[in-house]
This record gives sequence, structure tokens and C-alpha cells, in this order.
Amino acid sequence: MQAIKRFSAPCIAQLQAEILDAGGNEVFVLGFLDKTGLVTTLEVSARGREDRVLAVDKRLEAADVFIHNHPLGLLTPSDADLAIAARAAQAGVGCFIVDNQVEQVYVVTEPTKKRILTKLDAGVIMTALEEGGAIAKRLPVYENRHSQLELMRLIIQGFNEDALVAAEAGTGVGKSFAYLLPALTYALANDERIVISTATITLQQQLYEKDIPLVVSAIESMEKKDKKEKKLKVVLIKGRGHYLCHRRLKEALQEQRLLDDGEYQDLQAIRAWTQTTKTGSRSDLSFMPTEEVWSRICAEADCCMGMRCPEREVCFVLALRKESADARILVVNHHLLFADLAARHEGAGYNHTVVLPPYTRVIVDEAHTVEGAATSFFSQEFSHLGISRHLGRLYRHTRGGSPLGLLPSLASLVSAESRLETLEAAIGLIRDTAEALNFSALEFCHTEGVFRLTPSREKSIHGFLVPPLTALRQHITAFTGRIREMLEQVDPQDADNAVVWEVRALLRRLDTIGTICTAFIEFRERTAEVLWIEGHFRSSTGASKGSWAVFTVSPIDVAPSLKDALFVPHKTVICLSATLTVADSFAYWHARCGLSLVRDRQVLTGQFPSPFPYASSVLLAIPQDAPLPDHDQYRTFVDQATVALTQCAGGSALVLFTSYEALRSAYTAAVPILEQQGIRCLKQGDDDRNRLLKTFLEDEQSVLFATDSFWEGVDAPGNTLRLVILCRLPFRSPHEPVFEARCEALQRQGANPFMELSLPESVMKFKQGFGRLMRRSSDHGVVVVLDGRVLRKQYGQYFLRSLPKTKTSFKDFASILRQTEGFLYP
Repeated sequence: MQAIKRFSAPCIAQLQAEILDAGGNEVFVLGFLDKTGLVTTLEVSARGREDRVLAVDKRLEAADVFIHNHPLGLLTPSDADLAIAARAAQAGVGCFIVDNQVEQVYVVTEPTKKRILTKLDAGVIMTALEEGGAIAKRLPVYENRHSQLELMRLIIQGFNEDALVAAEAGTGVGKSFAYLLPALTYALANDERIVISTATITLQQQLYEKDIPLVVSAIESMEKKDKKEKKLKVVLIKGRGHYLCHRRLKEALQEQRLLDDGEYQDLQAIRAWTQTTKTGSRSDLSFMPTEEVWSRICAEADCCMGMRCPEREVCFVLALRKESADARILVVNHHLLFADLAARHEGAGYNHTVVLPPYTRVIVDEAHTVEGAATSFFSQEFSHLGISRHLGRLYRHTRGGSPLGLLPSLASLVSAESRLETLEAAIGLIRDTAEALNFSALEFCHTEGVFRLTPSREKSIHGFLVPPLTALRQHITAFTGRIREMLEQVDPQDADNAVVWEVRALLRRLDTIGTICTAFIEFRERTAEVLWIEGHFRSSTGASKGSWAVFTVSPIDVAPSLKDALFVPHKTVICLSATLTVADSFAYWHARCGLSLVRDRQVLTGQFPSPFPYASSVLLAIPQDAPLPDHDQYRTFVDQATVALTQCAGGSALVLFTSYEALRSAYTAAVPILEQQGIRCLKQGDDDRNRLLKTFLEDEQSVLFATDSFWEGVDAPGNTLRLVILCRLPFRSPHEPVFEARCEALQRQGANPFMELSLPESVMKFKQGFGRLMRRSSDHGVVVVLDGRVLRKQYGQYFLRSLPKTKTSFKDFASILRQTEGFLYP
């Protein structure tokens, strides 16, 4: 076919020039059609070889046709051409081949006519949240919230204009409904898949079980009125480790003689549960099995046999994949989202199922956690305890001395039982080396609990850490090499044996530990990463017996990865949280999550204040006579002030600290006084987090002493919580390894680490802590900050300016105590 029938004359000339400029070699081009079907716009994507087309995936879906030339003039498509055409066709994109003169064109596949997307009608959608609307009628108590409607308007704009959105929605705005209604309506109208990602599995389940069904019901009622009723499929997806593997459960039960009575009873109960559960999700169990038991039977990816598995017909994970294949809303958590994005960014592409089915739009709830979640996902770690578990799965003895584990089974498959003695000796060598490394590492951690590898410590690192690290890597490499030799001898008929798959999975985990050892040995060359060791001591004396060290490698800067994997490839990304700004500016969050690096995309932002009556219902109190945290009387002041304030409130208090040491001190001082008065004292670490919160919520005369994770995610409305004490501004420890490395990186760039990292990070966490008090519009209470820096340091204004307007009391502590009592009991 003549090229002029498919290309405009200017496009032919442009393509000729591009091919000439490439020396007549292959050029890969994206083409865009006009209304008549002619290619009128070109975008060069790659040059040189077919494999360069991998780089095109990110932009492929935006084009109408994929074009490349055959330098020899023979236009018949090769196998590689057909593979490229197939990939393009999955994105609805055609494929053309031209000669170098662009005189002839071979149409491999015709371009699919682009769908005209239905834009959201803000007026229609927003009526659902107004009084008498489809959602408002379904709520037990309806409150008209102007900020919620304005937030929804911004999100609708983000969908309609393919924009990136960052929105801060204060407590009580109702951000879930504000994004669910537009997202579900858009997915239904345009048959597009949208991913909704939350920070925790608890939030996932709340959306899936409570909020989404209500919104779906509202949308369906609106559809019926318009006589356009459609069904919207929503699927909740967790990481594979949350689901049971039938095959691994059966294998675990076959090893009864290795299990204690409690473990065997748990496994029997889980087997009975498999007859009734529809999901196989751990959260559906009526009891909580130990981590060791669950890790033995969960559906971990590297142990999965896929379609070769004898239990594939009843596999919970495969059933979930089938369910999600035609779902239009996927509810995931951040860790799972990053697993999918990382695989796509590293080459899997954006048009196929990877961890998740392909999608074009993403909503990120609790977006203030994105940097931390991404850092966690891209980090790697090991300890000698983990090594011991892996080795125990491979080879161990029964109480009677008989060999058990995967290696004896593998040896039996290949008739290599004679090698077991050598392998057992190799395992003993790895264990001994790992324990020696653990002992050396703990010695480095005694002072501060953590030890970061830096050039200034190179001499001691090379003297005491590198030798055992090198030895461990060598022993692991030699050991895994011997096992791989055995695997090569496995008969093809036994290739699908579960033992073979489990052994391969454990070898990959041991290989990863070897890779981490290499990173620590070559730490001077790892300029984009931070490497550190954290000691976990069994006793306060720091004794090494029973203690263990964790070796961790983390990225210093995740912003470029988030930009490339999350923001650039997707049409719409909506990021929401109650805390995204510092002093009314999004600059800090934009910089940390990579949004500030995005070019040529529309970025919409908005702040939507809480509708709660903070000005009349909350008293913010900061004692002027509080000693500064570096004063030797500060801890005594906090301990005494905590007791006095909680007595005054009669319990119903959450006391938040920045260190366990300070927490223990205040708790120890408070218990004998408060419990004598019938006020129950609860301490983080004494029980499971969920059970601890449940106990706190059920007892209005209780006080919860907590740190770190309890600064957010605590929802205690009503009289359960009337007093929040923030003992100290939540600045990160300057010696925390990742934080320290990020500060140094900012310094090298000529920036001020305190103003650009330390202060804004602390302000955002401070806002989270403050937000624990007011969870409903009828709530009423006091927030007391026992850190004098808020009033005496210039930067204290950043903290105050980031809070909603409240009643305030900046007086001496005695006056604050009287005002607290008067405010709580008017």
C-alpha cells in the first residue's frame, strides 16, 4: 500500500528525515491519527533494535499506531514484528511497517478506534452527597459538609482532565466518599479499571466492607432512575502472604512429628476452616496462628507452583486473580501497589497483568505514608534468626535423630543420600558464621542500638564486620551451589515435585542474603543506599545472649522512583491525606514523594479544612514554664504533669511519646497513683495493638501510654478520649540511619536539612497526633503539649500554624491544670 494513503505529506517527510538521521537503521515511532484516519503527528520513541521497543510501553497506550521501518525494504513482518504488533494491539494500538523511503506501508494490525471517554458531571454526582441525595439518604446521620463537596469537585476535575491531584482533607471532611463516588462513577461510565490504595489492611477492609457497598448502592439507585443500570465489580486484594496455600498446608500436616501440640492443633483448625472460608484470607480466621505457623502455610510467591500445582483447582490466589481480571475497582494496600509498580517500571510494562491487572488511574489514600511505605518496600534485610529458619526448613533432625526437611527428600529424588552428611556440615558452618557475625554486629550496636556504615567507621568495619560477612557470603554461595548441582540431576518427570519448588524458593532467599552481605562489604560504593545494623537486645543490659542484629539496606531517595513508576505512567493519580501540608504548603510532600519532579503534567492541589467545631470544642494548652527537653528536669516534669493531667481528666487519655524510655518512665510514675484512683493504665507493648486499642475503647477511665505508630490510626470518639498529651515534638532522632543519610544528601545539595526535612516531617506527625482527639463533630477535649520549644523557638510557629483554630492556653502549668478541669467539666 502506498504510504500517502496512511500518512500526511509532512509526516512522510518527517519520518524520512528521522530514518536518514539514524543512518538507515530502524526507528520506532508513535503515530497519532486525525479525524480522517491519516497519521498526522509523530513521536520518535526508540532507535536501533526491536528490543528497544520495551521503552515505548509507558507511552504506547496514548498513541493510535506504532510504526517502524525495515531497512532492507522487505515489508513482510518477522516474528519479532508480530510480537510487537500483538503487544501494541493489547493497548488498542495499530502497527505499521514502512520502507526507508516511506513510499510503501504494510499494515500489520489496524488501529482501534479510540473510545470517547464520558466525563463526570460534577453537578449530578455532587447531588448524591447533598441533603436528600442518594448517599445522604443511606447514612444514619447526615451532615452537610461544604469542604467534602469542594474536595469532590477537585477530584472530578482530576478525572476529567487526566491530572495529578494532591488534596489535604481535614478530619471529618469525609474524603472516602469524596473520592469513591467520582471513582466508581468514572469506572462504570468508561469501563476503566481504577486502583484504590490504602496504608493498611484495616483501612482496605473498611472501604471494601462498609464504604464501597454504600456508594455502589447509591450509584445503582441513580442508574435505575436513568434506566442505565450497570453492575460494578469491586475486588479487595492483599499480598499473597495473607492467603492460605492448600499444598503447603497439606505438607505441613504431614510433618506432625516435628510440630508441638499447639502448632498441630492450629494446623488442624486451619484445615477445618478451609472447608468454609471463601477467601482463604488470614484475617477471616477466628484465631491468630503464630507467625512461624502461618509463614509455613501461606501462599508466598516464590513457593508458588502456579499451573503445575496439584491444588490449583482450589487455589485461593488463582481464584482471586480470576475475580480481579474483570473487576473495575481494585482495593489494595501501598505495599502491594509498590510491588506491582516496581515490576512494571523494571520492564514488565503497563499493559499486562503483573501483580495486579493493568490499570490507568490510581487513588492513594493516607498519602502522607507514601515515602515511608516505598522506603520499606525497596529495603532488604536479614538476621541470623531468618537464616536459621531457612536452614531448618532445608535440613533438621527429629527428636529421635532422624534427618528431616527438604534436603533429605531432594536427596531421595536424585539418589544422593550420601551427600547429606556434607550438606549438614555446610549448614553447621553457615550457622556458626551467622552467629559469629551476629555477635560482632551486636557489639557495634551497644551504644545507640543502631550502627550505620559510614566512611569514618571504615577501619572498624573492615576489621570486625567485613571478615564474617565475607565468610557468610562464601559459605552460602558454596552451599547453594552444591544444592543446585543436585537440582540439575532431578528427572524431568519430577520437575513439578513440590520439594523441588520449595528448595528453589529457599535458595533464592539465601541468595538474597548473600547479595545483602555484598552490599555491606562494598558499602563505600553504595552511594544511593544507606546500610545499617539494628540490635534487638533481650535485656536492658545489652547482653548478647538471646539478642539478634538485623542488617538492612534502604534507598536514600525514593522520589525519582515514585515519579517514574507512579505519577508519569498513569492518566490520573489522586493523593489524599489529612496531613500533606506544612504551614499551608505542599512543597515538602511534593519533594519527598517525587511529584515536584514531574514535568508537563497538570498538578492540582487543594486544602479542605475539617468541618468540626475546633474553635469551641478543643483547648490547646502549652505550659510556659515547661523545661526544654534538653533540661535535666524535663523528664521529671513530664512524669508529674502526665499524672496530674490524667487525674484531672479522670482517665480518657492518650499520652504520646517519642521514645520507649520516656514512655516507661512516665508509666512507672503513673501506675501506682492512677490505679489507686480506679484509672486503668495501659502501655504499648504489653499486648497486641488491636487488643490494646479495644481495651482502651471499652474503658472510659483508662489511660493509654504509647509511642510512634499510635500517633496515627487511633480512632476513639466520644468520652473514650477527652485528653491527648503530646509529651515532646516528634522530631526524628538525628542518628536514625535513613533520616541521617537523607539529611547528608540535602547538605550536599546545599539545602538546609532541618528546614527541608526534619522540621516539616515533625510538623506532619505532630498534626497526626493532634488529630487523635477530634474524631466526631460532637467530640470535646484538651490537647496538651509538654514541649516548651513550641513557644520559645522560632520554628514553633510552624507547628501552631499547621493546626486548626482552637481555644488556647499558653500559661503556667498550674493554670493549665485548672483550665483543663474547667474545660472538661464546665
